[in-house]
Amino acid sequence: MRIARFSIDGNVAFGAVEGAEPDELVLDIIKGIPFADFELSGTKVPLSKVRLLPPVLPNKIVAFGRNYAEHARELGNEVPDAPFAFFKPSTSVIGHGDDIQYPSFSEELHHEAELAVVIGRMCREVPRERVAEVIFGYTCANDVTARDVQRREKQWARAKGFDTSCPLGPWVETGLDLATASDLTIQLTVDGGQRQLGRTSEMTHSIADLIVNITEAMTLLPGDVILTGTPAGVGPLAVGDEVAVTIEGIGTLTNKVVKRG
Repeated sequence: MRIARFSIDGNVAFGAVEGAEPDELVLDIIKGIPFADFELSGTKVPLSKVRLLPPVLPNKIVAFGRNYAEHARELGNEVPDAPFAFFKPSTSVIGHGDDIQYPSFSEELHHEAELAVVIGRMCREVPRERVAEVIFGYTCANDVTARDVQRREKQWARAKGFDTSCPLGPWVETGLDLATASDLTIQLTVDGGQRQLGRTSEMTHSIADLIVNITEAMTLLPGDVILTGTPAGVGPLAVGDEVAVTIEGIGTLTNKVVKRG
């Protein structure tokens, strides 16, 4: 099931996305919230009539860096022996169709296509054999990075945590099992030209590795998001660019880069 969060006539709701062709997609409005027992209302609205919002509002976004060997090497970094985590704040999140605002303090903005894991239940110290039980689903992400600031400041808080630096969407796909999610095509285009292409099977540390690692240290809550790293091919974005992240079996997340007002 594809679960979207959307607004229509000033109201915010969750809905199940139905249909196969892009121009025929409809949303069956959900009664309740998707992280608990819910029912489909049977009230359906065309996707074209709503504004898609970020599919979740995470308490925290735990991101893992340098988790694809070729990407680590393209930036001159060592491949870490253990998962390497950092955080993006909840205020960095935007949805499909929202604008990425080019930060005024950077002159080198980069795209990073990523598979995002959405947590479905409160969990801590998750054993490897139970990782699948805590996953609600998967969505597309773009870990937008002010690369010059990242190099200059060493700490990544501003470089990766600025407002609009975490596009998520267009919805959460709940129908993928862990094995399937671990071998999906992930690609990114800028104005239709391909920049990144890889497979989630190329991760140095698997989805299970990442969840085991971070829950040894902290509790994850429903709606929290884990960014699993980016394949090689990261590169610059300019004002006016349209950047699209497509992940097999999930969908396409599209955003435009604008000058920060």
